[in-house]
Amino acid sequence: MDRRKILRLLGSAAAAAQMPLAGMAWAQGASDAAKKKGVMLMNRIAPSISELYIANLDGSNERKLLPDTAYEYNASRSPDGKWLLFTSERRGDGQSDIYRARADGSGIEPLVTNDAMDDTGVLSPDGKMLAFVSTANGYRTNVWLRDMTTGRLRQLTGIGKIRGKDDNKPDGYFRPSWSPDGKWLAFSSDRDTGWTGHDEGHGWEHTQELSIYIVRPDGTGLRKVATRPGYCLGSPQWSPDGKRIVFYEMTVEATWGARRPNYIGKAYSQIVSVDVASGERIEHTTGTDLKLQPQYVNATEIGYLVKYGPNEGLAYTSGRAPVKQAFLRSPSWTPDGTSVIYEKVSFKPVRPLFKPLFSWDRNWDYRHVDVYPQMSRDGWIVFTEKQLGNSSLFIMRPDGSEKRKVFESEGHGLDLAKVRMGLAGAFQPAWSPDGEWIAFGLGYWFAERNTMTAALWRVRRDGSGAEQLTDGTLHSGFPSYSADGKELVYRVWGAKEKGLRVLDLETRKARVLTEGLDNLPGWSPDGKRIVFTRRGDDGNYDIYTIRPDGSGLFRCTDHPSSDGHAVWSADGRILWSGSQHGFRDEAALYEQTFQQYGQIYIMNADGSGKRILTDSRWEDSMPLYLPGG
Repeated sequence: MDRRKILRLLGSAAAAAQMPLAGMAWAQGASDAAKKKGVMLMNRIAPSISELYIANLDGSNERKLLPDTAYEYNASRSPDGKWLLFTSERRGDGQSDIYRARADGSGIEPLVTNDAMDDTGVLSPDGKMLAFVSTANGYRTNVWLRDMTTGRLRQLTGIGKIRGKDDNKPDGYFRPSWSPDGKWLAFSSDRDTGWTGHDEGHGWEHTQELSIYIVRPDGTGLRKVATRPGYCLGSPQWSPDGKRIVFYEMTVEATWGARRPNYIGKAYSQIVSVDVASGERIEHTTGTDLKLQPQYVNATEIGYLVKYGPNEGLAYTSGRAPVKQAFLRSPSWTPDGTSVIYEKVSFKPVRPLFKPLFSWDRNWDYRHVDVYPQMSRDGWIVFTEKQLGNSSLFIMRPDGSEKRKVFESEGHGLDLAKVRMGLAGAFQPAWSPDGEWIAFGLGYWFAERNTMTAALWRVRRDGSGAEQLTDGTLHSGFPSYSADGKELVYRVWGAKEKGLRVLDLETRKARVLTEGLDNLPGWSPDGKRIVFTRRGDDGNYDIYTIRPDGSGLFRCTDHPSSDGHAVWSADGRILWSGSQHGFRDEAALYEQTFQQYGQIYIMNADGSGKRILTDSRWEDSMPLYLPGG
């Protein structure tokens, strides 16, 4: 099947059960000679470095695993110790493929390479079958199997009887693990759960509820072996005798804090195991550390990861001395119990501006940019430089040249600690139609809006003439210029007043456009409609448009998974961030991110022609087309 046709299909995983992954991919290299329509800039929240290491159980003799290292994660040894399995993005930033190498890191070769997200590969005890997860058929994460002799691929979950009851709800399958006899696979799944925002459903970003299941490799015998209402159970691993399965357990709400380092001590978990036959349960840990990814090191000892906080690193239930090391992730203890493999991740140095990303659309080259990019009519890009911890405004040419600062966020009374954390600064700059002015919001953002303030500002493109447009008594931000440059639409947030307002730049008077829980407005290029995100009474977020006079309200999206952060393309289409295809991994395992599995979509202004533009495991957002390259 042609990948371009696949890109036009949204949602349903009810396609052919054994579709070859190779048939779903287009060759990246084959498109190089084709004429590109241009560049799509986008922001990606993901570590910039991820490298594999191996060490003794006490942390000594640490060394890199791969002499030819690129960007790798989720590694494990084969049961016989001869092979190293790992995920790599060596084909392009954001494109997850599965590789193997000899135990010493030599002889790297691909096992599963296609343009879907493929991850967490593990070999069966006899080495004949690879289990892994992939988004190959319908963009949802499912468990797949690869015959190591023939290379044949077979989808195991998300089809037939191994799928959720409602296609509109979460239905992902994660972290497969083989039983010691090779007769069963354990995995975690959010099937038949709901879409729930953090803070008891009030937040945009989703929490996750997982249970532990087992199934035979032929798809029979599906059984839920561990669940707890209101909790997330993840990363199952079998005991050496195959009688127990160990996993981490935390509240559903804690899966939000587990990916936010400012929640240390508030988001915690325990290591639990269950008897596969009887369900008898043992809690192996206590305390408020965030404990993840447990594994039996031997018959009586369980090792696990401590994420964030003063005890970050590796810990053991046996009383063995912990190995404290920051940003150590995804530990996998070797079958002989003498070593541990893991990745070390970092966000420094930051992902460079215009770094090439893997392109899922052969017509466009994807490249990285910082947040809130917008292009003027005369070809200059403005953006907020957030990833360096300053959140000031910069402009540059479409090729990244002539970059210069036009507004410095410091010196305006903001708490610099919150600026460095990305919670305050100059957000969402917007060009005036004549390219002379840049409007933006200056203040505190995200949850800080409930107790702090922000106001609209504007500055000339040369950095002069900075002036405040609203008085700051009502939290105001996310402006967008009308086509004639005479008005700004923006969002207000207060205890008694919310919604969208339109500011007359001559009179400085504002009129009410909407009074709902509305945000992120953007005027269309022709000035006829305004796109925005609305939170409904059911807690779901959707994309709407409205005429500037307040008439013609139109709902563009209606999937219960939430859609938002919409922007216009120059030709009048709408791009946005959505999550209807679900989690790409267990939420608690992600790193310093928000909606960790958000993908970029595009549609016509009337809501038709929806298609997905990215298929990575990371949070991708804030697209900007630059036609003509």
